[in-house]
Amino acid sequence: MSKNIEGIFRDGKIELLEVPNDIPEDTHVIVTFPDRGYDLQEHGIDEAQAAGLRARLGTFIEDWESHDMAIYDNYDAVKSKL
Repeated sequence: MSKNIEGIFRDGKIELLEVPNDIPEDTHVIVTFPDRGYDLQEHGIDEAQAAGLRARLGTFIEDWESHDMAIYDNYDAVKSKL
């Protein structure tokens, strides 16, 4: 099972915003840098609302990251060819 933890990239290193207590040392990780082009405030979403959304949507993370969901990764491109 995967686990998402936010962090900050600084001086060539990732600083985690929380330290997981259930992950063994030397565990392999994959780092994804999100696109910074999406401004939530520009869409009327403040920090408290964003935190609430993140908490409510977090229950779906295991399903979203499931291998079976990869079929939807290029949904629009595949649909346009039908």
